[in-house]
Amino acid sequence: MDTNYSDKRISDSMEEALNKQMNAEAEQAQAYLALGVWADSNNYAGIAEFFYKHSEEEREHMFKFLEYINARGGTAKIGAIPAPRDNPTDLQSCIEDVWQHELDNSQKIYALVDKAMEEKDWATFNFMQWFVKEQIEEEALIDGLRDKFALASEDKGNNANFYSLDRDMQNAPQEAEIPRESKL
Repeated sequence: MDTNYSDKRISDSMEEALNKQMNAEAEQAQAYLALGVWADSNNYAGIAEFFYKHSEEEREHMFKFLEYINARGGTAKIGAIPAPRDNPTDLQSCIEDVWQHELDNSQKIYALVDKAMEEKDWATFNFMQWFVKEQIEEEALIDGLRDKFALASEDKGNNANFYSLDRDMQNAPQEAEIPRESKL
């Protein structure tokens, strides 16, 4: 029996867009790894641990895209990962850079959701919902880190606050609680 059909259940343009995001997740894993190394070399062991764990989480996100692309009959394509940006000048710029990245990444995720809706690719739309929720959590997590940093750094003459922040970050969760809709 001659079956002339493809097992590919994803458009070429969606495959390309998902591959782009998969590689962006790999790039972000490297960026968090670099920030962890920077924090480690500046004696922020807790903050380094936080960034190392986050690097691993971003790599897991990359694998989710890789597995999904292949499961839908596409081909995951690993691209070159650009070198991370130069080291931050201080802890505040480090945290603000991470905040901006998470905001930017949310926009990329939303664009993929929009694309799935435009193509009526409901499988990809459903797959992307996990990432929408993840980005809400990521934004809440990093915004909370920004708040903690602001509190710790209000008294510029008291480095004990930085020590406490660093210690807290060592065992900080990699997820944040987000408000849930109430059930009526």
